[in-house]
Amino acid sequence: MISLSAAIDGTLGRLPPHIRAVVLILFATLCFTSMHTVIRYAATVGQIHPFEVAFFRNVFGLLAVLPFALRHRAAALRTKRLKLHAVRGTMQVFAMLMFFYALSITPLAKVSAVSFTAPLFATLGAIIFLRERIRMRRIIALVLGFLGAMIIVRPGFIELDLGAILVMTSSSIWACAILIIKSLARTESSLTITTYQNIFLIPFTLVAAYFFWTWPSWTLLAMFAVMGIFGSMAHVAMAESLKLAEATAILPYDFVRLIWATGIGFVIFGEIPEIWTWIGGSLIFASTTYIAFREAQLRRRQAAPELL
Repeated sequence: MISLSAAIDGTLGRLPPHIRAVVLILFATLCFTSMHTVIRYAATVGQIHPFEVAFFRNVFGLLAVLPFALRHRAAALRTKRLKLHAVRGTMQVFAMLMFFYALSITPLAKVSAVSFTAPLFATLGAIIFLRERIRMRRIIALVLGFLGAMIIVRPGFIELDLGAILVMTSSSIWACAILIIKSLARTESSLTITTYQNIFLIPFTLVAAYFFWTWPSWTLLAMFAVMGIFGSMAHVAMAESLKLAEATAILPYDFVRLIWATGIGFVIFGEIPEIWTWIGGSLIFASTTYIAFREAQLRRRQAAPELL
């Protein structure tokens, strides 16, 4: 597999693993936020339907990783788990279309804040479908996390925010995809997972885009190319950072996404996030970080007798 941490530059490759992991996660947050900015700009300023933007994101995302995937006799394309890749792609297309549509109608900072609920839904899914045991402290963390989401949406106090609801629904579907990715990561490289993601999402998003198709300008096509590159680099960088360090060590840095989104949203779109977005986003993020920390503790305790 081609390691993005080594490909960025030689200096990064000489850094200690945990520092490389931090650099990569920060790079991933910037790439994700930049991609979201292009989506919002194309939908609001360029008047391109978000479903069509999703199609171009996957096309250019595949083109960005394909040269690496085809190296060494296309080693990254070899897989014995094609059906699981297909299941993940089918699920993720719904999450992607909802998320992209939400970006077209909702400020960047609010989308970023609500999207932090994905790990909460993943934990809930593991409890329901994988029968994982859960103790009181994690239950409290889950409740507080979803309370943070309610603080952002504030149902009954303000008009129902369709964008926030779509992001939460998208996050719940994405959480199921996370469980599949965890399973795939046992045998597949991050490059293989990212490549097959784009391969399966292209036809699905093309069908969705067909009903709203408008030919974009050359300027927008160039922006879509940048968006696809950002998206693929973000996914690979995130996967690489998780291989270099424990999730609990790097997860706190994911909060930087909200900072990027606030700054870029203000500069480009004149968006000023409400204080409730910061309060709710912080509460969601704190709860997901605590859950990840507790899960890591439990794994270490379970592994300890095996080391004796």
